[in-house]
Amino acid sequence: MKIIALTDLHGRTDIFTTLETKLREADLILLCGDITHFGHEAEAAFMIGALRKINPSVLAVSGNCDNSDVERYLVLENISLFGTVRIIAGISFAGMSGSLPCPGPTPNEYSEEEFGAILGGVFPIKELPFILVSHQPPFHTVNDCVSPGKHVGSRTLRRFIERTEPLACFTGHIHEGIGTDHIGTTVVVNPGPAFSGGYAMAEIEAGQIRNVSVRNVNEA
Repeated sequence: MKIIALTDLHGRTDIFTTLETKLREADLILLCGDITHFGHEAEAAFMIGALRKINPSVLAVSGNCDNSDVERYLVLENISLFGTVRIIAGISFAGMSGSLPCPGPTPNEYSEEEFGAILGGVFPIKELPFILVSHQPPFHTVNDCVSPGKHVGSRTLRRFIERTEPLACFTGHIHEGIGTDHIGTTVVVNPGPAFSGGYAMAEIEAGQIRNVSVRNVNEA
């Protein structure tokens, strides 16, 4: 299975055109939140519709800058991973929308306790390879570092990863937290904001994740 992950589009579709060939070749597109820029259902429908014209195989979570009706739209379109598990081609996928409270209020935020309650209802099937999609990155990785030594990720999410051991956690939210890291055997991947050209690619083969890379369309 070939996967492309995009995060933090913030209402921009430029990358869909630039990456059209790669997007068509992927088996699945993962959207890791902030699909809109403080937008609502209509904007989300425009964004998802533009992507599905290229590749209809999409799963998504909403981000802290997406209003609540964006998540409702994802649910109605049967592509939401928020607090649930979906099985695609023998792979188990689950997700966490929103973020922890931000310095300035945004419309889709949760406390660590709420993260725990939502993730507590997620039971990935142990017999299947498992992929986690979370807008908020886990605590103490390169992906949640906003300045040297300052980590703003979720401790609850990190504990969930330590307990469930997904193959990968695709994340976003922290625009400067671009790259890959590990929690145990789990690779944590923040592609960087798609509105700036960031994307990630990976392959799942024989129950293992391979060829994980973080790229930017603006770089050779």
